[in-house]
Amino acid sequence: MAFPAPARVFLADDSGLIRSRVAALLGDHHVVVVGEAATPQACIAGILASQPQVVVLDIQLEGGTGLEVLRSVRQAAPEIAFVVFSNNASPAYRKRYLFEGAVAFLDKSCDFEHLPRVITDARARLTH
Repeated sequence: MAFPAPARVFLADDSGLIRSRVAALLGDHHVVVVGEAATPQACIAGILASQPQVVVLDIQLEGGTGLEVLRSVRQAAPEIAFVVFSNNASPAYRKRYLFEGAVAFLDKSCDFEHLPRVITDARARLTH
């Protein structure tokens, strides 16, 4: 029986510390980080170049927002799933990002340990 390939994930977050923590967490859960960036422009270019299955996206990026990334990438590559992972978990942000096409919205302060499962669920949606 063949094991499925690891989920391919891109980390879009302005904090290098958070990107490192998330990469370490995901490394234990059959997930490979194919790229990471801190600015909207670098995120968009990196995502389109690496073609991940899932993007873990923060709302606040260096010099811009995650919404710029979400809109640009969904237009160019709608098959890529977005999981928003932010400290700004207000209902208004949650509603806006889900409306724009994110498949999930997690709060960094209380949902950190749920991220691997949510990424797996987001990837599974792509294959069905």
